[in-house]
Amino acid sequence: MTRHARNCTAGAVYTYNEKRRDAAESGYGTKAQRLGKDSVKSFDCCSLTLQPCRNPVITKEGYLFDKEAILQYIITKKNEYSRKLKEFERLRRLEETENAQELNLKQQKCIEKFVNAGKPVNESASDKKSADVIAITPSTSAAAVAAAGGSISNMTNGNEKKLPSFWVPSECPNAGAAKAKKPDSTIYCPVSEKPLKVKDLINVKFTLIKDGDNSRSLIAKEARYMCPVTHDVLSNAVPCAVLRPTGDVVTMECVEKLIKKDMIHPLTNQKLSEKDIIPLQRGGTGYAMTNDNLNAKEKRPMLQV
Repeated sequence: MTRHARNCTAGAVYTYNEKRRDAAESGYGTKAQRLGKDSVKSFDCCSLTLQPCRNPVITKEGYLFDKEAILQYIITKKNEYSRKLKEFERLRRLEETENAQELNLKQQKCIEKFVNAGKPVNESASDKKSADVIAITPSTSAAAVAAAGGSISNMTNGNEKKLPSFWVPSECPNAGAAKAKKPDSTIYCPVSEKPLKVKDLINVKFTLIKDGDNSRSLIAKEARYMCPVTHDVLSNAVPCAVLRPTGDVVTMECVEKLIKKDMIHPLTNQKLSEKDIIPLQRGGTGYAMTNDNLNAKEKRPMLQV
C-alpha cells in the first residue's frame, strides 16, 4: 500500500528517497554522482599539474601537458628504469652463481656415487639394528620407540633445519630469491598509457584574446584564448584541434568547414594531411552530451543480511 499521510510509517513501499537517505546515513553501497564543470580541468591546463600551461605541448593522442612537467615525468621514469635495470643485473648474476654452484654440487655427487659404487659393503650387526624399521602402532609407547633407537618427533635428526617456519619470513615455503625480470624500457603516457617519446611532443601555440583589459592576469580571465582563423573564444564547450606544423589551436568547426575542403593551412598555406590535425582532448563541461566519463562512483562496503 502507498502512504497517504506525512508521518505514516506503516507503508510497505521502500521509496527511492528513503533508500538514498538510508544509504547516505549508513555509509554502505555504491554512491554515484555526476561531475560538474568545477570538478574537471580546463582545456588549456596540464594533465599532470592541472594548472594552466606556461609552455604547452601535446601528444599524438591529443593530451595537453606543460613541457616542464612532462619532461620531469620522463626523466623520473628513466631514472626508475635505470634503478630496476641495476637490480635486474644483480639478480641475474646471483642466479648464475647459484646455478653454477648447484651444477657443481650435482657433479660432485655423481663422482662420489661412482667412487662408492666400487667399494665393498660390510654391514655389521649394529648397522642392521639401526636400519630396522620400527612399526609404530597406537599402542606403542614413546619410551619403547626411544629405547628402540627411533623417535616420534619430526624435529630430530636434523629435520629442524628442513622444516619451514611460518613465523620467520626467510623460512617461509614461498621465500626464496626473487626471479630476475628485465624491466620495460618503454615510457608510457600517464593519461593514455600509450608509448611516449620526447620527439613526439608537439609545441602548442594558443592565440590570446585582445580585449585590452590589462588589470587582470591571464589566469584570472575565464576567456583567455581564441581561434586564430574564426576568432571564436575557446573553452571546454568548444571542440578544438591542433595543427601539427605550426601548433595553432583552432576550432573543430573551422577544421570541418574550412581546412578539410582543400587540406591547406589557413595561416601559412601549407599542405596538410589527416595526421596533421590532432583533436585536443577536453576535460569536460558537466553537460550530458560533452563527455561520457564524467560519472564518479564511490564503492563502499555493502551490508548483507
